[in-house]
Order: sequence, then structure tokens, then C-alpha cells
Amino acid sequence: VAMLSIFSIICFYGAAASLANSMFGKDLMMMGPPLFTVESSRKDTEDPPPCVCPKSHCTSGLRTIAELLNTGAVCGVPTDTVYALAASCKHPQAIEKVYRIKDRPQEKPICIFISNLDQLRAAAPPISPLLWEFMENVYPGGIGCIIKKGEWLKKLGVGAGYSRVGTQDSIMIRVPDLTVLVHLIDMTGPLAITSANPSGEVDSTHHDMVISRLGHKLEGVLCDGESDEVVASTVVNCTKIDESGITIVREGCIPAGKVLQIFESVKNR
Repeated sequence: VAMLSIFSIICFYGAAASLANSMFGKDLMMMGPPLFTVESSRKDTEDPPPCVCPKSHCTSGLRTIAELLNTGAVCGVPTDTVYALAASCKHPQAIEKVYRIKDRPQEKPICIFISNLDQLRAAAPPISPLLWEFMENVYPGGIGCIIKKGEWLKKLGVGAGYSRVGTQDSIMIRVPDLTVLVHLIDMTGPLAITSANPSGEVDSTHHDMVISRLGHKLEGVLCDGESDEVVASTVVNCTKIDESGITIVREGCIPAGKVLQIFESVKNR
């Protein structure tokens, strides 16, 4: 009975002391050292990322990715839709690397992103007034326009990558509605762009998805958190816009009905 009483008093004191000390964050009641300690097996530091991963809101981060792209690297970048793989149009070997990274079929063309329509005007492509008006109404935004390809692309800054973007006769051009990406394009020139996912798999909607899926194959990923959309852009064939109108090649974040509504409004004007 005496031993049990002593043990009960010790237990009560220990419980009261532990509760009081934890509630007030101070050693209000004296307690001795622990009899047993358990070592955690969890690592104190996480493994470093497989590639350079700067933050998009930092100027230094944007410059880091721009320098990598300008030297022929392939990087993951945010867009106004989902995350994408980017390569400079000045480096055809980088565009070839994009195909290998994604395991993308060679017959699938890669589009280009520019920062604004003024760049396109400076290149003076043979575009009709109707097509100009349509593009002015959809850019910047999640609609990509397929137009006829020509030597004017080299004036746009595509350079050595001319034969590796688009098809032999056409090219899809898009002006993204994302400030950080527009600034990046101003630093690098036109970028060859495709979604940052292995071919056939779902799109990447966060930079962590890009890093975990493809980071070991990339030189860098520009981290911008959650993407604005969960699906890619809508693709519109405008190569015969004056003869037979436009054709929806792929419906994405912009509904096909809205695209056709914009076109009809422009055409009527």
C-alpha cells in the first residue's frame, strides 16, 4: 500500500508538471531528465532539387532562367494556362531535346510564344486585315492561332530553330497573358513551347509536378506555384480565315463557342 501510494503521488506530480509546463511554455514545476529518448528517423534537411529552381517573383530568378535558355538549355516555365517546357528558338538542339524529354512524337509540331503583337507586326508577315483583327481580340490569352509559315519568322527572331518549330507550312503563335512569362520572352526572344508533361499524361498545374516528373531532365524550373488553368490553351487554325473562316483544332481553357463568337463579331465588323 505504501509503495502504491508513493508511485501514485509520483505519477500525479509528473502529469501535473508536464501539463503546467506545456501550457505556459515555462518550467514552472521541476522535472528530471527523461528516462528514455526516441531518435527520429526523419531527415532534418530535404534532398536538393534535381535542377535550378528559382522563384518567379525574384528578378534574379527570372535572369537565371533567361541565361539558361539563352545558352541552349530546356526549362520548365509557368504560362497563363498550365506549366510548359521552353527552349530558345535560336537553339534547334534545345528544341530537339524537348522532344526527347517528353518522348514526344516527331510529327507533333511545337508552337512559339512571343511577348506582344508588335513583335509580329515588325516581322511583317503576309496577314490579312481580318486575321490581324481576330488576333488583336484574342491576344494576350489562352488561344493559339495557327498561321502560314514563312521567312518572316526569321525577322521575328526564330533564327536557327526555324525548321524545328511548326510544320513545313504553318506555325502556331501565342501571346501569353502572364507578366512573368512576357518579361522572360523579352529577355530571350521567341520561345518554343510545349506542355511540361510526359507525352500522353496529364498537364502539370504546379511547379512541384514539373520538378518531380521531369526535373532530372531539365536545367531549370521557374517556380510560380499553382497554374491559372488546369488545361492547356485552345488551338485555332487560321490559315484559311479569309476563305472559309477558322477551325477549332483543340478545345482548351477557352470554350470553342466563345472563340467562334469572337470571330463572328470581328467578321461582322
